[in-house]
Amino acid sequence: MSRQKVLLYNPRAVFFTMPLALLAIGSELDPQKYEVIVIDGRFGEDAEGELLSQLDGALCLGVTVLTGAPIADALRLSRAAKRARPELPVIWGGWHPSMFARETLAEPSVDVTVRGQGEQTFTDLVERLAAHEPIDDCAGCTVRLPDGSIRHNPARPLAAVEGFKAHDYALIPVERYFDLKGKRQLDFISSQGCNFRCAFCSDPFVYERKWVGLEPVRMALRLKELWDRYRFDDVNFQDETFFTRRDRIEALADRIVSSGMRITWAATMRADQGVRLPLEIWRLCKQSGLRRLLVGVESGSNDMLKRIRKDIRIEQVFETAERMRSLDIAGHFPFIVGFPDESDAEVQASLECARRLRAMSPQFTTPIFYFKPYPGSALVIEAVQRGFQLPDTLEDWARFDYVAGDPGPWVSPEKFELIERFKFFHELAWKRSSRAERLLQQLARLRCRRNEFRWPVEMLFRRWLAPAQKLS
Repeated sequence: MSRQKVLLYNPRAVFFTMPLALLAIGSELDPQKYEVIVIDGRFGEDAEGELLSQLDGALCLGVTVLTGAPIADALRLSRAAKRARPELPVIWGGWHPSMFARETLAEPSVDVTVRGQGEQTFTDLVERLAAHEPIDDCAGCTVRLPDGSIRHNPARPLAAVEGFKAHDYALIPVERYFDLKGKRQLDFISSQGCNFRCAFCSDPFVYERKWVGLEPVRMALRLKELWDRYRFDDVNFQDETFFTRRDRIEALADRIVSSGMRITWAATMRADQGVRLPLEIWRLCKQSGLRRLLVGVESGSNDMLKRIRKDIRIEQVFETAERMRSLDIAGHFPFIVGFPDESDAEVQASLECARRLRAMSPQFTTPIFYFKPYPGSALVIEAVQRGFQLPDTLEDWARFDYVAGDPGPWVSPEKFELIERFKFFHELAWKRSSRAERLLQQLARLRCRRNEFRWPVEMLFRRWLAPAQKLS
């Protein structure tokens, strides 16, 4: 029996994380019935040409879409596919369609949007298309009907990921990603969702504060299988909240130690999780290869942390950071400034907190981002109610840069200038530097200690030499 072709596309972006979302839905399809072809627009080749060459006989095209610049590429390829094969069902999934399921279907080249967890919904869609059955009432998705009306079907409950098939990394050129990353780093996701209620985040909207994860024995066995095949040096766990269950982490770390895998790994952790984690599990994680943690701080003000529903205290951040420093674990501690109604004192508290954390260890970084009205979050819903206008079209959303660009309406020009100067001198003060840069580094540390950023000649010269890259 000949297999039917299913095309999956990952749009262009400036990072080279493996396309785990496409692996998830592609692996769930029966390989005896379907030939899954993954095309990655980030490879810098003729992605459109490759896609068009594969359209003949394809059952559908699935595209994973993040808010921001990837939308432009997703639109370009979806439109090209529709021009070549107008009857081909084009299905978008991922963060942006999950939050704007109806609005996305205003684009004629998109026929269906999948909301939230996609494994069951996409499989259901593919099976119906293969059987020539209607997809109008498929749960978990929003569909444009033949008369042009939109049908928003009921959501699917978040399914246990234990019930899904293991991701088939043979669907992608793993070695190519190693080359693009410049290291033999495997991306792996072991859970979906998040139990927490952060008001600046879209997770509560998409996953309704639910979390599901793989059991540690299965995780460890799968990682060992992949290590035997690819001999990677590092695993980057892409989970939203990797340390949700301490027993899971303890068992996984123990299995990694006993497996003989010679790897390091990185993951996400909340500050309160770090405080509650027993020292013996911290040590076991370090023994198993834990090299770096991403700990979201967001604000140096406890009042602001309460307002944005982060549900941590700044004291917990420093307690977790101290534990990391003592075990020689690197840390990435991101901050957000420019929240609606954030005071100058609260911004200054964040800058001071970032300075203190960065000074604790040469392995700590404290990037500072501006609050961007990311769709689906409680803060944005509130801002819209107060008159803030979100982008109207997919083209407008494609210009939305949630990392760089415009600092937003809640940051005055004076505050923006202060923050940008602090970011520059803060980075210069604590980064690893060459001998020739030591004097500049000492001057930058002095500026940070004294909070003195006038006449930033060093900053202007450096940015003239190396303009900042857009990161969305």
